[in-house]
Amino acid sequence: MSKVTMAHGAGGKFSADLIREIILPAFDNEFLSELHDGAKLGKIAMTTDSYVVRPIFFRGGDIGKLAICGTVNDLAVTGAVPKYISAGVILEEGFELDDLKKIAASMAAAAAEAGVQIVTGDTKVVGRGQADGIFINTAGVGELIDGVDISAKNVRAGMRVLISGTIGEHAATILAERHGLELPESVKSDCAPLNRMIFEMLRAEPKIAMLRDATRGGVAAVLNEIAGAAGVGIILDEKKIPVREEVRGVCEILGFDALELANEGKIIAVVPAESAEKILGIMKNFAYGENAADIGEVTEQFAGRVGLRTAIGGLRIVDMPVGNLVPRIC
Repeated sequence: MSKVTMAHGAGGKFSADLIREIILPAFDNEFLSELHDGAKLGKIAMTTDSYVVRPIFFRGGDIGKLAICGTVNDLAVTGAVPKYISAGVILEEGFELDDLKKIAASMAAAAAEAGVQIVTGDTKVVGRGQADGIFINTAGVGELIDGVDISAKNVRAGMRVLISGTIGEHAATILAERHGLELPESVKSDCAPLNRMIFEMLRAEPKIAMLRDATRGGVAAVLNEIAGAAGVGIILDEKKIPVREEVRGVCEILGFDALELANEGKIIAVVPAESAEKILGIMKNFAYGENAADIGEVTEQFAGRVGLRTAIGGLRIVDMPVGNLVPRIC
């Protein structure tokens, strides 16, 4: 493949290949090679991301809320308390100023909920047809929590895999809007800042081994990345994975797997088995974690692979997503 395709931005195999074959050889260093959602730099963590979601307004959020929540969550899963965010906005000539005001208000509300400040930024305007309305780039800085070490190298056989709630709602919402599918009003993007919940989890159990937010590529991509980096196997229990029936319906209609659908308000936590119930209880005490579940275990078998124990008792491999499942999802 000699040119960039939409699949390179989907968070699956092609995204990983792009990073491994081009990005790492060009910029490799001890911070980047960790390949986490943010970099740990002494006592601080830093992250950056870009947002190109289409449509820019969707049930449960918009591109502005998404940008703030995504940045906050990327910092929090490194084991940091998010503090400051920068925002760069690229606008297409002709973009409605009223829409920009709505997006700015949404960003401000999300930042206030997360307890972070938007402290600097930039605005650029390009000609008609040279962008798609609005793109947002962010960078975030946070303070690392003492005694916490979130890294795949700490994942061990016997640990439990937790998810903070039902999966696939963000992607299902975007897909339904694009394809004209009717969903109940209760089904909307799960876009949310998870930093306060994550802080309480880490305060209760600093030995949480790994945290990731399951965005592009969904649970399947995140767990494959963890299994590969840690050199372990991960076995999921299909019966325990929380999926709303409406999301299952979207998957059946469009031929998708909920494990591969993007989320914007769900985290995966790999935790010591003896602490799993305590951490699960903390998650359930938060509105954004009320449907949290223990969905699997880390094993010595199947190193580098993820398996799913199906509802009928079989075992199938959960591969890293390939191709462009849902373009422009975040």
